[in-house]
Amino acid sequence: MRAASAFDVVGGFRCELAGYIASAAFTSGHRFVVGIWHESPLGPMADVMWSRPGGRRVLLVGRPAVGELITAVYRFDGVERVPIDARLDGGSVRVSAGDLVLELRGGRELPIPLTGLRGRAMGRRVEAPVARWLLGVRTFGTSPTGVHEWYRSDGYRRVVEGRATLAGEDLGSLCRFRGPTGFGFSEPPRRPAIVRVRPLLVDTAGDLERLVVALRESDGGSPPDEEPVRS
Repeated sequence: MRAASAFDVVGGFRCELAGYIASAAFTSGHRFVVGIWHESPLGPMADVMWSRPGGRRVLLVGRPAVGELITAVYRFDGVERVPIDARLDGGSVRVSAGDLVLELRGGRELPIPLTGLRGRAMGRRVEAPVARWLLGVRTFGTSPTGVHEWYRSDGYRRVVEGRATLAGEDLGSLCRFRGPTGFGFSEPPRRPAIVRVRPLLVDTAGDLERLVVALRESDGGSPPDEEPVRS
C-alpha cells in the first residue's frame, strides 16, 4: 500500500498561489524563473529567481515580505529588493526588475492533460510521470526548507521569442536550460516556457503558517514604486 503523503494528511498549514511561471535561459548563461501571482498569501505579487553565469542564485523582489515568504520555501545566495513591474498580456510577458528587462512571447497555450484527475487518489500517480515526460519537470516534492509542494499546472506555452537586457546590455539568444538552477526540488521546463499554474504548499511543522500570519500583519502592501502584477 502506498504510504500517505503530506497532501493526503488532514492537518498542517496549507496555502495556494495562482498565476504564471515564466522561465527562460540565454546563451550568456543567465537563467530566469519569474513568478507572476494574481493570488498568494500576500495578495498579488511578482518575483524573479535569477541564476547567474557563475551559478549564484539571486532572488529579486519588490518588497521585503515577498522575499521572506519565498525564502521560507526556496534557497538563494542573495536577495535584492528592486522595483518590479511584471505584465502579462495575452501570451506575452514583460518584466522590469531594477536594471533587468525580460520580454517573452509565448505561442498558443496548450492545456495540461489529466487535470481533472487531481481530486482522485490516482491523480498524482498519473500526473507526475506525464509532466516529467512532456516538460522534464517534477510536480511533487519537498522544498529545501521542508515545505511540501504540488505544482498544479493548467496550461503551457512554449516561448517562441525572447530578449533580456541588463543595464542595457543584451544577454544573448534564447536557449534550453542546461544544468540545475538549484532553487528548489524541481527545475523549470527544458525549453523556455510560460506555464499557468496553481501551486499548493503544505507545511506540517507550522513554521510557514507562523511566518504568513506575521507577514500579513506587518506587510503594508505594495509601495508606490512597485507594481507587482499587471494583466
